[in-house]
Amino acid sequence: MASRILIVDDEPNIVISVEFLMRHEGWETAVAEDGEAALEALGRQKPDLVILDVMLPGMSGFDVCERIRAEPRWRGVRILMLTAKGRETEVSRGMRAGADVYLTKPFSTKELVDHVRRLLGAEGQGSP
Repeated sequence: MASRILIVDDEPNIVISVEFLMRHEGWETAVAEDGEAALEALGRQKPDLVILDVMLPGMSGFDVCERIRAEPRWRGVRILMLTAKGRETEVSRGMRAGADVYLTKPFSTKELVDHVRRLLGAEGQGSP
């Protein structure tokens, strides 16, 4: 069974490219455009991984990350923050909020896929 990835970003071009990359690797994807929609999507079907932007309308990605980590039923969900916010204080805040990986935009597609593969583990790998 393919791993499920929730992509949370309000920039259509980022969503399109990340979704294409993830599907190309054989993973199932869902998309949310803001923090509230992301939490609703998590409530409907728990993903294996969330790719999360920091700058979202309404609730920030930091807040979404903290909410995911505070909810026992979402234990085990991996979080990769993918954002333009790359100052050291922001990276530290993301990691304190519970991110497993903090990757800044612009990003290398190879690096993103490598991080996702590592976070999902052997059973989560898509195509070889």
